[in-house]
Amino acid sequence: PGIFLGHALRWGRWSIENLPCELQRNFQLMRELDQRTEDKKAEIDILAAEYISTVKTLSSDQRVEHLQKIQSAYNKCKEYSDDKVQLAMQTYEMVDKHIRRLDADLARFEADLKDKLEGSDFESAGGRGLKSKNSVNKVGVFLVSEGRGQKEKRGSRGRGRRTSEDDTPKKKKHKGGSEFTDTILSVHPSDVLDMPVDPNEPTYCLCHQVSYGEMIGCDNPDCPIEWFHFACVDLTTKPKGKWFCPRCVQERRKKK
Repeated sequence: PGIFLGHALRWGRWSIENLPCELQRNFQLMRELDQRTEDKKAEIDILAAEYISTVKTLSSDQRVEHLQKIQSAYNKCKEYSDDKVQLAMQTYEMVDKHIRRLDADLARFEADLKDKLEGSDFESAGGRGLKSKNSVNKVGVFLVSEGRGQKEKRGSRGRGRRTSEDDTPKKKKHKGGSEFTDTILSVHPSDVLDMPVDPNEPTYCLCHQVSYGEMIGCDNPDCPIEWFHFACVDLTTKPKGKWFCPRCVQERRKKK
């Protein structure tokens, strides 16, 4: 566990130290998108005011051209807004990935530590098997240095599904032990590794999963799902113009 813990702590420290920089970059990009949207909205106001003041003097072609400029500006605003939403989702996913990685590393370390402590208890109770240098740390946890024999014994037990006898963890008393030892031994590493997704986290797409990777929004304002993963709707890049999800396309065809 010492080697694994050192690796986990080094990775965790590097990961967490770099997270603020990545978040700051994403937040800066979102602020820039906000500013672009505001600039484009101001441009729309100017174009609209010009159109209203000169509409009577404009020819038919000039009116169409002016309205197309306004429509193009509105499309840009929507594009910036979509990019901002996409960036926000990526930021959420990035933080969530860091948390899950740290949780998984912690769970693996707890599992290894649990094996060490159980191996220590086996050796002290049996009085035979691998002879090794033992030590007691400051909090009273009895540790056994690892050898080939111990690895084989632990490997034979495996980590299969717990039986009904093992479902309720029993506290064990160890020589030189403490409540910390009992607490560690009562941990089910599988419970930590199989942590469920936050039930309050919203789900999207045809697959009814949480947001991850690149996603696209349906342009139907009444779409019940709204957001879709690229892979689930056979997309690799964001399409130009309006996009409707498969369900909304089917509904539109039925109405026709």
